[in-house]
Amino acid sequence: MNSRPWVVVEAPDDRGLRRVTVGGSAAGSVWSLRELRKLLARLGHPDVDVEDPASVCWHGEGSATWPDRPVRRRATMAVMTAGLLASGMLSALIGWPDASGALTFAQRIIGAGLVLAGVVQVAGAVLALDHWGRREYRASGAVVLLGVFIALATDSLLFLLWLEEKEVTPYLFAFVPLGCWAVWAFTVLIREKAWKGLPHPGRFVAGFYATALLSAVSLAYSTLYQPATAPLRFTLNAEFGRARQDRSRDYIHIPLKVSVKNTGDVSVYVVVNDVSVYGRYARYSGDVSKEAFLRAWEKSIGEKGKEGEEAERHVDGFTFKTLSSTRLYEPGDVLEAGQEDTFVHVFQIPRDASYDLIDVDVQFTYMRKDRGRIDVEQYSKPHQSWRHPRFACRAVVTDDVDECPLDPLTYHGRVRHNNNLVNVTRAPLYVTAFWAPIGPPRYSISSFHFTGGRINGAADKRELKKFGISSRHATAEVSVAELLRFIPAAPR
Repeated sequence: MNSRPWVVVEAPDDRGLRRVTVGGSAAGSVWSLRELRKLLARLGHPDVDVEDPASVCWHGEGSATWPDRPVRRRATMAVMTAGLLASGMLSALIGWPDASGALTFAQRIIGAGLVLAGVVQVAGAVLALDHWGRREYRASGAVVLLGVFIALATDSLLFLLWLEEKEVTPYLFAFVPLGCWAVWAFTVLIREKAWKGLPHPGRFVAGFYATALLSAVSLAYSTLYQPATAPLRFTLNAEFGRARQDRSRDYIHIPLKVSVKNTGDVSVYVVVNDVSVYGRYARYSGDVSKEAFLRAWEKSIGEKGKEGEEAERHVDGFTFKTLSSTRLYEPGDVLEAGQEDTFVHVFQIPRDASYDLIDVDVQFTYMRKDRGRIDVEQYSKPHQSWRHPRFACRAVVTDDVDECPLDPLTYHGRVRHNNNLVNVTRAPLYVTAFWAPIGPPRYSISSFHFTGGRINGAADKRELKKFGISSRHATAEVSVAELLRFIPAAPR
C-alpha cells in the first residue's frame, strides 16, 4: 500500500490562496477550509477527513492557517470593477461623437482611440474578477493595470482641460470622482505589481508608456497645431456696373457685383454677412483755412460708423444715407475651401438724386470649420426682435449698446468644439448674430442663451479667438457723375 497521502494542500501564497492536488493531479485552489471540503466533495470525496495525515498532507501551514481576507478582497474587486466599467463608459461616450463625425482624420483617430480605450477598460473590469479571484489568466493583472492607467490618463487630461475655464458641467461630477478612484486603483496595482504574470513584463511597461506618449502627441497635433497652422485666405471684391435708365420711371438701376472666394485650405461657416450701399451728401466750398479744414473734419467724424478716415479741403459736411442693404449668404451656410461665388445686386436711385458719391461696404464674418461645429438647423432660423423683444440686441449686451442694430433679425444656435474632450469640460456655448438693414451686424460666442443674464464682452472675445471667428471687409465707391455718364440728360 502506498504511504504517500493522496491529497496535498500547498502553503498559502502572498494572497492566502492554497493550491490543491489530488492523486498527483492539480485539482484547483481554495481560500478556506470550507472551500477545500466543497472541492473534495465535487471531486467525489465528501467523506475525506482533512485532519487525517494519512489522507491529507498540509505543506507549510496546517488546516488552521488561511490568511485570506475575503471581505477586503471582494470589496477591492467590486470597487475596481465598478470604476473600470464607469470609466470605460465615459471614454466611449466622449470619443464616439469624434469617431463618427469629426472633421479631420486625426480627430476621428482620437475619437476612435477613446472608444477603444473604453473597450479596454471594460475588458479590464471583466478580468478584475479573475485577478482578485483565482488568477486563471496570467495577463489579467496587466489588462486591469492598463485599463486603470487609461482611466487615470483620461481623467487627468479632462481635469487639466477643465482648469482652463473652471466651468461647472455635468461631466465634472463624473471625471473628478473617477480621477480620485483611478489614483487609488493605480496605487493598489503598482503596489502589488499586477504585471508579474506576464512572460515579458519589461516589454509591456515600455509599450505601455510608448502608447501613452503617441496618444498625447496625436491629441496635441489634432487639437492645437493643425487648426492653428492651416492657412485661411479670402478674396472679397465689390464693383459697380453700368447704370441703366428705367423706361417707365424716373429712376436709374445700378448693378453691384460682389465676389467671394475661399482661397485657403479650410472650410468656414458664415456667421453673418452684410452688403450696405450708401449715398453721400456733401457741402462743397472754395479754398478754406487749415483751421476750418480741421473743424470740418472733426464734425464729420462718426458719420456712417466711420472713424474719420475721410477729409477733403473743398468738401465737408459729409452725410450718408443707406440706399440698400442685403446679404450674400444665410447665417450658417458653409463656404468650402476653394469655393467661389459671385452675386449681382441691383438697387435704384432717383435720377435727380443729390448724392455726389455712392459707396458700398461689404462685411463677411466667418468661423473656421476646423475649430468648431455650428448647429446649422438651429442657427439658421431668424428671430424677429420687434415681435420677440427678448431677442433684441440692446436687451442682452453689456457694452457698446449704441452700436447695436435697431430691430434686428437675431440668429442663435449651439456651437461645439471639434474635440469632444473640450466640449465635456465646458459649459454649453452659443453663437449669436444680430443683423438689420441699418447699422453694422454684431456677433458673439458665449454661454448666453436668452434665458437670463447678458453677453459677457470679455469672455466673448476669448471665445471668438478660440473658434477662429473673424471678419473680412471690402469697399468700393463711384461718383454719381460717372454713373450718369451714359444716361441722356433729363428734359427740362
